[in-house]
Order: sequence, then structure tokens, then C-alpha cells
Amino acid sequence: MANKKLGNIKLNETVLFVCDIQEKFRNAVKYFIEIAQVANRLTEASRILEIPLIVTEQYPKGLGSTVPEVNIANAVGVFPKTKFSMVVPEVEEKLKTLCSGNVRHVILCGIETHVCVQQTVIDLLSKGIEVHVVADAVSSRSQMDRIFALERFRQMGAIVTTSEAVLLQLVGDKDHPKFKEIQGIIMVSAPESGLVNKL
Repeated sequence: MANKKLGNIKLNETVLFVCDIQEKFRNAVKYFIEIAQVANRLTEASRILEIPLIVTEQYPKGLGSTVPEVNIANAVGVFPKTKFSMVVPEVEEKLKTLCSGNVRHVILCGIETHVCVQQTVIDLLSKGIEVHVVADAVSSRSQMDRIFALERFRQMGAIVTTSEAVLLQLVGDKDHPKFKEIQGIIMVSAPESGLVNKL
């Protein structure tokens, strides 16, 4: 229980979720380009650290595929869905096969914060999985919806963090064999994506 409150994420018990960063949202979601850039940092880190990557796409026939700015080549699955939550039966089945069946932490990014991301947080927390929402890698059309969703996540018991914080927490030590590669990702600061003036 202490780990849940502290957000003490463990590399070998962690999965990265990328939620619905699709072409049709490009012109509607605020800071879409910045969100995609940060999500790509996370997917690159998942490749380096061998963290399983799960991607969903909301009604891809109408909303398009995941944008090319987010490299999902190392995904263990790309799952189409119509449900808002990423926790669809196919994803649940895939989770049973990852981390030796012991997924305890999910790093979550994508859109929209107050809809698909929020429903995913609720469903994962309901299953006893600790959720780390990457604030600089989630957004909505309305920034009011985004900010209040982030606040709700904290109230629900999720960890609201940043991309740099979570990546450094995953390596945990400058002597980690992959530290230099992760350092290369975060050498340039992530874009602020409108968050700083909202705090």
C-alpha cells in the first residue's frame, strides 16, 4: 500500500499505454504537436528500457491511425476500440501475458484527458494497477477539461507526473546501463504544452 501512495514505480512491472493520438484530433486538441512529441519520448524510452507498449486507436476507420510523430513500432499491440477506456477485453488479455503476469504500474499518455484517458485511469485503478499519468503528454480540446481531469486523477489516487520525472525514476541510478540513452532523450526539455501557466 505504501508503494501506491509513493508512486514507487518498478521497471519490470510497468507497461506504457498510449491512448488515441490520432490524425483527426490534430487540429482539435490543444497542444497536439507538443503532446505527440512528449509521447514519442516515452515510446522511445519504452524501446530502450524494454517496457511493453500498448497503443489504442479510437474508431480508426473514422479518426485515422496513430500519427507518425509517435513511433509505435515496438508496440506489443495496437488495439482499435469504440469504448472510451483503453481497458478493452483484448488489452486485458494482453496484460495477462506481460511482466510475467504481474503488471503493477501503467504509465499513461494520450488524448483526450477528460474522456478516454480518464476512463482508462478509472478502470486501471479499479483493477488495483497504479497509474502514472504524464501531464505533459495528455491534453484535451478544452484546457479547462484537461486541468480538472488532472486534478480528479490526483483525488482518485493516480500519480500525476511529467515525462522527465517518470523516465529518471525508471532508471533510478546514473549507473543504470541504459541511463545515457535515456539522458539523450531528456537532454532537451519537453515542451511546456500550456501547463505552467495553469498551475
